[in-house]
Amino acid sequence: MADSPLTFLDEDSPDPDSVTNVDASPDLIIDDSDRYSRLRLIPWWRQERLAAARVLVVGAGALGNEVLKNLALLGVGTVYVIDLDDVEPSNLSRSVLFRTEDGGRGKAEVGAQRACEINPEVKIIPLKGDVITDLGLGLFADVDVVIGCLDNREARLWVNRQCWKVGTPWVDSGIQEIQGVVKVFVPPNSACYECAMTERDYQLLNLRYSCPLLRRDQIMEGKVPTAPTIASMMGALEVQEALKIIHGLPVAAGSAMVFNGVANQFYTTQLPFRADCLSHETYPEPVELPLKSTRPVSDLFEAARRTDLAGPLTLALERDLVVSIDCPRCGWQLEVHRPRTRVSQSESICPTCNEPAQPEIVSALAEDSPLVALSLARVGIPPYDIVRVDGVDESRFFLLAGDRGWLEPDAKDPGTHS
Repeated sequence: MADSPLTFLDEDSPDPDSVTNVDASPDLIIDDSDRYSRLRLIPWWRQERLAAARVLVVGAGALGNEVLKNLALLGVGTVYVIDLDDVEPSNLSRSVLFRTEDGGRGKAEVGAQRACEINPEVKIIPLKGDVITDLGLGLFADVDVVIGCLDNREARLWVNRQCWKVGTPWVDSGIQEIQGVVKVFVPPNSACYECAMTERDYQLLNLRYSCPLLRRDQIMEGKVPTAPTIASMMGALEVQEALKIIHGLPVAAGSAMVFNGVANQFYTTQLPFRADCLSHETYPEPVELPLKSTRPVSDLFEAARRTDLAGPLTLALERDLVVSIDCPRCGWQLEVHRPRTRVSQSESICPTCNEPAQPEIVSALAEDSPLVALSLARVGIPPYDIVRVDGVDESRFFLLAGDRGWLEPDAKDPGTHS
């Protein structure tokens, strides 16, 4: 059979009906009405993979803006983006998706809206909340890759541990002035973010908390000096690595790509692997339960018993829970019921004697605890989480599958669940 000529529209021609013919396979047809036509020319490119892909973007600042823009251009099917903060004037010099009139609106909401304007074919779901306290592990398990656009070690460490639990690859980046780094992590065999942490890193993490283990009020976050140029470069590298992961192409897992913009030097280094790293905990496939985080803890125990898990049972809390704050001097008490990272040092000051009070912090709940009457959300478990229940001889993991609807585009903010 004779080869058929390839016919495509010549974008440089003044006449849109003109064509240029070249010899090629009859299977290759370039259609300039297809927004992805130039991407499809890449030999290994599979647009259907991108259309089916799900990506979680953590952080919607300067880096997050660049990542969202590129994911939209590529036609990635579903993107979740979470950020706690609102747009402010200082963001406008570094964030391509934000406008002056967006002041006071959530970064995730604005970033999602503008990225969808770039490409209406993508679905971008904004979540206003804290990745540590408001995002369930079920979403980490559902996505193909996580892209971190964060500004602090604590959030990076949390994302790293969540990804390792469910075996989801993630890409991290950090920027300062006109320098940046991109790291790629693929569980379970590569080095991870915590593998490369130093004693100094752990010391800086501890500085975020006061002696009673509550969050300090005056720790500056997100105030690192950066230029939009380095955000563009590192955000593009992050998406490019995620693109390779989605396509099943090899990546340099457990490595860091470092760029020095002052000297225009770029190098890649392998991160150390620690066999005893605390982040290398992996969860088995969870049992799906039709429970929502709004249900009482006691309902979870009942469901766990129906799976033949022998008691007495204990619910492990991945986020330490501040039950109350008590003053031993005057007897003042404040009920809190919030994760430790969401309780500030100033809240522990007794209003009666103006002295620091003592927080009651728990990391697990037994069946006989009075707290089992509270909802799972009230003991610090976010929607669509995977929880661990310990029995006498074994532990089991349960997905709160009743919360799947929370991930729909019209879902409420994470913090609105009670």
